Amino acid sequence: MNPDTLTPYTPEEIEEEYRRVKYRDGFLIALRNTVYGLITVAAVAVIVAVFVTPVLRIYGDSMTPTLDEGSVVVAVRNDEFKTGDVIAFYYNNRILVKRVIAQPGEWVDIDTDGTVYVNNVMLEEPYVSGKSMGECDLILPYQVPESRIFVMGDHRDVSIDSRSRSIGCVAEEQIVGKIVWQIWPLSGFGSVR
Repeated sequence: MNPDTLTPYTPEEIEEEYRRVKYRDGFLIALRNTVYGLITVAAVAVIVAVFVTPVLRIYGDSMTPTLDEGSVVVAVRNDEFKTGDVIAFYYNNRILVKRVIAQPGEWVDIDTDGTVYVNNVMLEEPYVSGKSMGECDLILPYQVPESRIFVMGDHRDVSIDSRSRSIGCVAEEQIVGKIVWQIWPLSGFGSVR
């Protein structure tokens, strides 16, 4: 019975009510499935970002002109790094991005004009925005300790890196990964060299 008029429902009213309830139930099922799908995609994205390919944002200008402040990059976890690779590593609860200059056991020397030598061979560094001795409190030539990597920023005037004892050489367990791709801004989209 229709409570408003105290008359029985017509077949059309019953069919209309049935369609309304069926639509509501279908909508709720679709909404629930969408939410579950989004949660699953977000969980997979977090797992990939944390364990496989971290996505990082660049702060500061120690890597200009290669990477500018605000750039978004993708790193890949790797165990082997060669001279010239750009890596991200943990330092005092922050992530820094620098370029690999020398491997464990190699000798690093830097002239007063900022020219870098590894094992008495001058490095070709087309990525450097300007050579500079920068902040260096090491006794040169300097031998890179075992299981460590000597790193420097591309903007040598402002970069605080392995030339400073406060940061020093990077231990393998500090390394987040090798920066392989820049995804933002779109004008710099592509591989990082």
